[in-house]
Amino acid sequence: MRPNEQNEKMSIYEKYETIIGLEVHAQLLTRSKVFAPDPNSYGESPNTMVSPITLGHPGTLPKLNRKVVDYAIRLGLATRCRINRDNFFSRKNYFYPDLPKGYQITQFETPICTGGGLRIRLENGEKWIGITRIHIEEDAGKSLHDIDPYYTLIDLNRAGVPLLEIVSEPDMRSPEEAYQYLSEIRKLVRYLDICDGNMEEGSLRCDANVSVRLKGAKAFGQKVEVKNMNSIRNVANALRYEVKRQIEAIEHGESIDQDTRSFDPVEGVTHSMRNKEMAHDYRYFTEPDLPPLYITTDMIDEIEAAMPPLPDELFQKYVNKLGLTEYDAGVLTGDKDIALFFEELISHTNDFKAAANWIMGPVKSYLNEQALSIGEFPISPSKIAGLMALIAEGKTNFSIATQRIFPLMLESPEKSAEEIAREENLIQVSNENAIMVFVEEALAAYPDKVEEYRNGKKGVIGLFMGEVMKRSKGKADPRKASALLKEKLEK
Repeated sequence: MRPNEQNEKMSIYEKYETIIGLEVHAQLLTRSKVFAPDPNSYGESPNTMVSPITLGHPGTLPKLNRKVVDYAIRLGLATRCRINRDNFFSRKNYFYPDLPKGYQITQFETPICTGGGLRIRLENGEKWIGITRIHIEEDAGKSLHDIDPYYTLIDLNRAGVPLLEIVSEPDMRSPEEAYQYLSEIRKLVRYLDICDGNMEEGSLRCDANVSVRLKGAKAFGQKVEVKNMNSIRNVANALRYEVKRQIEAIEHGESIDQDTRSFDPVEGVTHSMRNKEMAHDYRYFTEPDLPPLYITTDMIDEIEAAMPPLPDELFQKYVNKLGLTEYDAGVLTGDKDIALFFEELISHTNDFKAAANWIMGPVKSYLNEQALSIGEFPISPSKIAGLMALIAEGKTNFSIATQRIFPLMLESPEKSAEEIAREENLIQVSNENAIMVFVEEALAAYPDKVEEYRNGKKGVIGLFMGEVMKRSKGKADPRKASALLKEKLEK
């Protein structure tokens, strides 16, 4: 391609603005389903986690799971939504082989949460993404197309599993923003302990609505829905492809159909599945077998009082109060259990930067090497604080702490750092008279290097430091040893 053709190609994409909204479905970590007592369990034998209620047999009646309501309110509070006090359930009518009742119980006109949002962080700053609504509904079963070469198989275990659908405002302007938003949603539901966020298993699913318009235009373009994306990375990749496809279609004079498309992660392309359904296609009407749901102020207050620390709150605390960098705060809040470990650690020490360095350094290195989670880490936060105190008090240095004491603590987590240091004779020598003996021995071993130093070759001090540490078996306080060396050399 000639340079001018390439520039012309680039300018085509730069003419357009991308509009993205996401619909995220989070399966809730309840023990039973949303309207039936069937177990809510993943990975069981097909069609064993069902009951006549889930299958919609005549004469059966649904009953709302109270824990689902609590979880919905918890997420609504975390995303600063308004909690709707008067709620009604609706029937969303459509036929799929994996929808045994022929309808889905959901919320249509009265979503339990409305009007919130959350903050995402980008390279060029922060951005607020609005949330239109969060509503309760039940999941459908699952159609399996890759087990039998001739037939589609149906597993109804997932039918009736409680879902929260989180519908964003069309506030995202790039696949990267969508990536960050979905990452924040997954992090948030994990912090709240309402969903495990595992997209590969389908417990967190995302449908994306995407359109493009000329920059400066007021009206949105024709949107397309993209489904079947089983990772956050695939969501971003699908959106990148779809934005490019739509722009090129418009530039060639083609119209964009309002259809539902599937993403093929192997080919990296989307394929049309069907025309997009509209609300009237589902024949929504009020669910006659469920009474209205009324949310009281006491219910909201009780749930709010039990809310765990949230990632954005912790991030702001670490940056603005503890003085950590945004990078450090991002790493520490990226995983709830890591953040809680850090919270306990800083309850035993005021050296917040050192505490962050220990977690992001030796602790995470060990977890990665052993393929463990922080919940399986054998050393308690208080004992890590004790090891940090040894360094702060000059009883050991960071090198000995990480290379000698820390590995022994992993083997004997019931022992404190100081106990191990004393047992192994690793307490640092801080007495100046004792260190001076090692200094004089080091200088005496290299008289020619002493002359080189005094003639201006200051770099040889590293040789003397190495010799002092060798003769002290690594126990000499490096700062005092360095000061005494300079004192002797410059006389």
